[in-house]
Amino acid sequence: MFKRSLLALATCTFAASAPSFAQEPVRISADLEAQVIEWRRDLHQHPELSNREFRTSKLVAEHLEGLGMEVQTGIAHTGVVGILKGGKPGPVVALRADMDALPVTEQTDIPFKSTAKGEYRGEEVGVMHACGHDLHVAMLMGAAQQLAAMKDDIAGTVMFIFQPAEEGAPKGEEGGAELMLEQGLFSDLTPDAVFGIHVWSAGTTGHIGYREGPLMASSDRFEINVKGRQTHGSRPWGGVDPIVAAAQIINNTQTVISRQIDITKAPAVVSFGIVEGGVRNNIIPDSVYLEGTIRNFDMDNRAQIFEKLKTTAEHTAASSGAEAHVHINEGYPVTINNPELTRQMLPTMERVAGNDKVHVNALVTGAEDFSFYALEVPGLFVFLGITPPDQDAATAPSNHSPFFYADEDALKVGTELYVNWVMDYEAN
Repeated sequence: MFKRSLLALATCTFAASAPSFAQEPVRISADLEAQVIEWRRDLHQHPELSNREFRTSKLVAEHLEGLGMEVQTGIAHTGVVGILKGGKPGPVVALRADMDALPVTEQTDIPFKSTAKGEYRGEEVGVMHACGHDLHVAMLMGAAQQLAAMKDDIAGTVMFIFQPAEEGAPKGEEGGAELMLEQGLFSDLTPDAVFGIHVWSAGTTGHIGYREGPLMASSDRFEINVKGRQTHGSRPWGGVDPIVAAAQIINNTQTVISRQIDITKAPAVVSFGIVEGGVRNNIIPDSVYLEGTIRNFDMDNRAQIFEKLKTTAEHTAASSGAEAHVHINEGYPVTINNPELTRQMLPTMERVAGNDKVHVNALVTGAEDFSFYALEVPGLFVFLGITPPDQDAATAPSNHSPFFYADEDALKVGTELYVNWVMDYEAN
């Protein structure tokens, strides 16, 4: 895992000069909007699982090359990076879109629904862009085309990051933002700021949700192997019962959040999702396997939760004569929006979407590997609503649902937001 100074990044400030925005935001043409919609529908019909985005990355690379950009392919397996050099000197701004789909069988009735199949964990599954990454790619392709046409007016350099495996690399593989960084994404050209958009079915079309500081939770998986000693169920004193010890561990680890962590700093939760043990009603088994997830919004608390979960599980097991072996698989860190960057770009969001359509977002306990970029350089990540105004966004099928639906009117807003972030950031 990367070692970084989170406080320095979270409080990093920029030049104190006042923003110098143009009177009107850059708007895309009707023709480009139609092209973005066409790309989105093509991508939706041809979804690809994590680290398998071969067709998608080829489409993206050919598009960026056709725009005259310097293009790098094959980073983190299927990642594509395009570099656009503006006509004037200035900062480096990175824009990111994720490309992978999910092992979900689509159940919508749209004419371009996915019927694709793929292999996931050794089984054939349906594949669907059930989290909107097809929209992300299409919007960033559109932004690339718009910005390439304006490159003489751009002060600085734009980095277009098309990232694989945001949903997680297949078992036994590496991938996503973390691997892109490990392979030198920001080594030769370090951005001054990085921006990302995620479409959100819980928001109305064209509305933007933002938040300074923590926005999305860290996501970490833990495994606990509870070792006892097998015996007959009629004589529990003849062995060590790992089932009772596991039950006590499940209960006691809840005190990590409620009693051992300063919960006033940020919310957190520990949840168990797997409890496995035993083969017969009258046999106390040798062991029990537990697995669960940790979600939290503070990186210091995250480290304490890891330590205290391990200590609590081990000592609880020991009190029953059992042993607990704890392994924590670190996943995505907290997604942190740089406060100063967020404040600087808020006028841009309001100009693009309209003042009445930009809102402070609630904390989201889902996780995003955009977090890795935002720990390297100041970052801003926002949600873009995609549920039509005549529908209740609160009850719309959620991201990852087989009924997930996106109103394509949002594509124009997202594309223009990418473009105007670049132009307005470089105007400061």
